Parts: sequence; C-alpha cells; structure tokens
Amino acid sequence: MNSKIGLISMCRKAGKLAMGMDMVKDSCMNGSAKAVFAAADFSPKSLKEIKFACARYGVKLYSLDMTMDEIGSGLGKRTGVIAMTDSGFAVSCAKGLKPVEIDPDEFYSSI
Repeated sequence: MNSKIGLISMCRKAGKLAMGMDMVKDSCMNGSAKAVFAAADFSPKSLKEIKFACARYGVKLYSLDMTMDEIGSGLGKRTGVIAMTDSGFAVSCAKGLKPVEIDPDEFYSSI
C-alpha cells in the first residue's frame, strides 16, 4: 500500500478533502482546492475534464501512483480524483509526485 494513503486519510478526517469529479470541480471553481490528485487508472476522458477545470481555475494537478481501488480501500469510498482544501496537506501529499502537464490547446479544436 502506498504511504500517501495515511496522509489522505488524515486529510479526510480533518474535513479538508473533496472526493469525486463533481465535488473536486466545485472546490476548484470556488477557490478552496489547493491541489488535485488523480488516480493512476483514471479514465482519459475524465482526466481531460479535470485537467480543464484545473487549468481554468489555476489549480495544480498531480498524478497519484495509486489505483482507484487502492484509494477506495484507504478512504472507504472508491474514487478517481480528490482535491485537498488545506495547503499544508496539499504540499505534503504533492512531495515526490509529478505534476500533470496541462496544455491549454488540447481543450479547443481548430475548425
């Protein structure tokens, strides 16, 4: 099991974690998300949607080296994306993780 799951679990118990696509997008929109983390097996379509939200609202996106099942076993709810609303938790969890590159041109098609 990944060592980050303990930190993510503490963040949830502190009430500083948004789980799931809708809650994460809402926390990005209202400015409370400090960082967003996506599961390793998150679908490409969903990843593109969350990348758009992060790019639009200026939130860093990181790829966790955990699957949705691993996140679910640690948190009690299977999810592919989480947002931390506390900067201390977000910085600690982001250590050693690679940020996801977001290219703004991928969201707009040229016709």
